[in-house]
Amino acid sequence: MTRTVRRTRRTLQVAGAATAALLALSACSSSEDTSSAASGPSASTSSEKLSGTVTVFAAASLKESFTALGKEFEKEHPGTKVTFSFGGSDSLAASITGGAPADVFASASPKTMKIVTDAGDASGAPATFVRNQLEIATLPGNPDKITSLKDLTTSGLKVVLCDKEVPCGAAAQKALDAGKLELTPVSYEQDVKSALTKVELKEADAAVVYKTDVHAAGDKVEGVDFPESADAINDYPIVQLKDTENADAAKAFIALVQSSEGQKVLTEAGFLKP
Repeated sequence: MTRTVRRTRRTLQVAGAATAALLALSACSSSEDTSSAASGPSASTSSEKLSGTVTVFAAASLKESFTALGKEFEKEHPGTKVTFSFGGSDSLAASITGGAPADVFASASPKTMKIVTDAGDASGAPATFVRNQLEIATLPGNPDKITSLKDLTTSGLKVVLCDKEVPCGAAAQKALDAGKLELTPVSYEQDVKSALTKVELKEADAAVVYKTDVHAAGDKVEGVDFPESADAINDYPIVQLKDTENADAAKAFIALVQSSEGQKVLTEAGFLKP
């Protein structure tokens, strides 16, 4: 559209070319303003289109971090509400395949996620968003001087594990197998928070839970690392569910979890990056 205007002695031609150029620039400027006006509002209001409730089924170990992310999501998207159902991943998976209404599922293991995908209840492929490692939770001050996984086999020590069907229980068993240890707990709990609560209430001397749960408990318990935990790290997958009634909001919540902002919240809670 532009041409180099050579200087000539014909001033009328120069004036004419200048006038044409000004008209062309004016037209382009008008076109750009119109384009900007058309695209600006749609870009700025795209997030405002989200509304309604997002129901998230998530592993119990995600309670603190997901609750924080849920509040952030509602803040970023006025008009939305995030509701959570936290529990053992196997129980949540069974509820989903049984027809419980939900939009997003975040599991503590690929095995429990597979229950949902095999049933055809997932929309798309699950994506691993964090990982988690085991730790021993003891009473504050570690009065029983527990320093290893083997110490949990000491006679008279009251130890709690998650049920073997729950990801934290399966991981604990894997760690015990790696150490060639046998342990009979005083109880098997249906999710990691229940196992930790036994120690917090002094109903147990120790429990094998996730690092994130020890972190969340603060000074209510004391954590003890053990090398066998490296053989039992759990991947956490997340997926949108097929029967969601709020697909856009479900996708947006998953995007928040996977974003740098979401990852910061999760790693600060003790989770490992995927």
